[in-house]
Amino acid sequence: MSDDATSVFVNPLRDPQDRRLPRIAGPCGLVIFGVTGDLSRKKLMPAVYDLASRGLLPPGFSLVGYARRDWADQDFAQVVHDSVKEHARTEFREEVWKQLAEGIRFVQGDFSDDVAFDQLRQTILDLDRVRGTRGNHAFYLSIPPRFFSDVIGQLKEHGLTDPKPGAWRRVVVEKPFGSNLETARELNAIVSEVFPPDSVFRIDHYLGKETVQNILAMRFANAMFEPVWNANYVDHVQITMAEDIGIGGRAGYYDGIGAARDVIQNHLLQLLALTAMEEPTSFDAKSLRIEKQKVLESVVLPRRLDLATARGQYTEGWSGGVKVPGYLEEEDIPGSSHTETYAAITLGVETRRWAGVPFYLRHGKRLGRRVTEVAVVFKRAPHLPFSATATEELTQNALVIRVQPDEGVTMRFGSKVPGTAMEIRDVNMDFAYGGSFTESSPEAYERLILDVLLGEPPLFPRHEEVEQSWKILDPIVDYWAEHGKPDTYEAGTWGPASADKMLARDGRVWRRP
Repeated sequence: MSDDATSVFVNPLRDPQDRRLPRIAGPCGLVIFGVTGDLSRKKLMPAVYDLASRGLLPPGFSLVGYARRDWADQDFAQVVHDSVKEHARTEFREEVWKQLAEGIRFVQGDFSDDVAFDQLRQTILDLDRVRGTRGNHAFYLSIPPRFFSDVIGQLKEHGLTDPKPGAWRRVVVEKPFGSNLETARELNAIVSEVFPPDSVFRIDHYLGKETVQNILAMRFANAMFEPVWNANYVDHVQITMAEDIGIGGRAGYYDGIGAARDVIQNHLLQLLALTAMEEPTSFDAKSLRIEKQKVLESVVLPRRLDLATARGQYTEGWSGGVKVPGYLEEEDIPGSSHTETYAAITLGVETRRWAGVPFYLRHGKRLGRRVTEVAVVFKRAPHLPFSATATEELTQNALVIRVQPDEGVTMRFGSKVPGTAMEIRDVNMDFAYGGSFTESSPEAYERLILDVLLGEPPLFPRHEEVEQSWKILDPIVDYWAEHGKPDTYEAGTWGPASADKMLARDGRVWRRP
């Protein structure tokens, strides 16, 4: 790849703090709908401050909040201030805050309030004049999908989606992107009617994590992995996202959605695509998207969904030394709910590289610990010239990419135990981000918000990927809906017994992270 400005700016493997060509946003502003929610307070507003602290936002950057609260600009500024002090990654500096605070505005209204959207339009015009944002604004929809149509319609009706010549308007959409294929297509139609494809950014925050991007770096920047990254050497792949928490205050969103729709359809299928994809011709958005989409189109479901999937719902138990309630005892959850809090599925990827290699995906709440990882488990050596007792405990080689926490990579292989006997034992070799790099990794939302402001889409799934993911998941969810209640598992354990049986039928076991 050439080292011209274009290739540098679109390469997702480039360090965002590259001193040769820093990725600094030009004149622009960000409008957040849903600023009173947890996502905005804990992630978005702190990420904006961290970008400003790192010198990656323009001096005249503006931040506009839109919500129903009866706030003045200074009230909203105080909310941002408190969120930044509590959740920002970088040190709080008064001079950075003062410059950022000068561009903070608030507009009060609901999503059907024409007067409020007129005020929003006037606020943006004022910011263009006072702060020099030049008509460049991104609209972040940190709101439930059922309101997308209302907000996008109001933006269009009040002339907020039509920038003046030379300026841009973009929209950021948080997951979930629908609840099935049909609703995803409806949502895409609503968005694409107003915004062109290159102006729509669908947030999957997992794709902004350094360790997820490191899957590409590890595979394609090193000669040692790619020759064995195929069905000749790989036995199976396990992709896990385990949470030790329950649903918290998300009952209104979570019940009826469940683990498969909430995480597998987006995060885990994207991890599968990055793990299984072929080498792209370059790391620009189009090339990455083409290879990921090829993988998703090659995914096949097992013929027996009853044997190759599992789902569960946590009951009361112990988590972190504390007694916790079961899902049906959580606040605002109906006692008759069949929503799964654990989901595991088996998928195949019918390509020359991966034919015959099962991909096991699992996600659950109230599991043994919080961890997200991709484990590539290799086949056993075809011949072991050792005595049976020397290798009795030996398992399969594995390469484990730890996405969170303790980000890094672990390699598991057999090694001789010191001594006179030829005894072989499993050992781990670890690479940890924290121990290898002096600078801390930016939060995923820092990277993604900056990419939105720069108009760089490599880490954002397009609607084709979203729809293909629903094509994969819909038959499984429909099958579960027809077959009664999910199994149960005690909080603090690693899921229902049916998930262990799912792998045991193939002669395999789940990793214990």
